[in-house]
Amino acid sequence: LSTLYVSLEPCAHFGKTPPCADLIIRTGIPKVVIGCRDPFEAVNGKGIEKLRAAGIEVVESVLEKECRELNKRFFTFHEKKRPYIILKWAQTADGFMAGASDAPRILISNEYSNKRVHQWRSEETGILVGTNTALQDDPELTNRLWTGPSPVRLVLDMDLRLPASLKLFNGQQKTIVFNSIKSEESHNMIYYRLDKNKSLISQLMEALYQLKIQSVLVEGGQQLLDTFIQSGSWDEARVITNKSMEIGTGLAAPVVKNAVQGFHEQFSQDELLTWLHTTDNKNDKV
Repeated sequence: LSTLYVSLEPCAHFGKTPPCADLIIRTGIPKVVIGCRDPFEAVNGKGIEKLRAAGIEVVESVLEKECRELNKRFFTFHEKKRPYIILKWAQTADGFMAGASDAPRILISNEYSNKRVHQWRSEETGILVGTNTALQDDPELTNRLWTGPSPVRLVLDMDLRLPASLKLFNGQQKTIVFNSIKSEESHNMIYYRLDKNKSLISQLMEALYQLKIQSVLVEGGQQLLDTFIQSGSWDEARVITNKSMEIGTGLAAPVVKNAVQGFHEQFSQDELLTWLHTTDNKNDKV
C-alpha cells in the first residue's frame, strides 16, 4: 500500500491539466496526506471531498505553515488578488543607491551578487522598473548570468517617454508597458493603460492579477521602490549592501518599515539582508 504526500490540496477541476484528484483515484492510492488546502475557489476543499467520496483516507494540515511558505506566491496571488512582491536594491555602506545626479555612474554590487540577482530573476514571473531606471540604466532585465527562463519585463512609463532604442523594446522577451495613453498588443509587446487620476499601486496590482503575473521582482528605481513600501503592498525586500563603499552623498536608498529580518548572505564585501513584511496586509493600503 502507498501513501501520497502533497504540500497543496489536489485539484478537482480542469485547468491547464485534468484534475489531480481524478488521477489519484484512478491509480488506487489509498491514503493522501495534505499540507494545506488550496484557496483557489475552483478547488478549496473540493479535491479533498472528491478523494474522500472515493474511499481514500485523507489527512489534512500536516506542516501547514511550512507548506504555505513553500507556496507563498500562490497563496498571495489567490488570497490577496495580487502578485507576491519582492523589492530589491543595492546600496553603499552609508545608505545610497547612486551618486549625485551629475556624478559618474557607480557599480555598487559585485559579480557574485549580480549572479544571485539573475538567479532571483529566473525564479519570478515578472520584473518591474520605473521610467527613470529604464532611461538611465537601459537594463535588459533578463537572467543572462543564470539558467532558466527570464521573467516578463514590466516597465512603468505613464507618459510613454522611453525611446524605442532601449533594450527593453528589443522584442526578445515579453514586455508590458504600463502607461496612461494607450492599450495595444503586438509581438511580445503589450501596452496596458492605467488612469493617472487613480491610485497607481492599486491599479498596477489589479492589472498584474488580471495578467496572471503571480510574482514580481521590483528592481527600481528609488521612487518606485518607496511607493511600494509606503503603500504596504510588498512581501520581501532584498537589500545588497557594499560594506566597503561609502560615497557621502547621492540618492538615498529606501528604508523598510514594518519588517523583520529574514535570511542573511555574504558575497565578499557585499552583504545581503532579506526583510519580511510583518503587517497583516490582506487588505493592503494602496
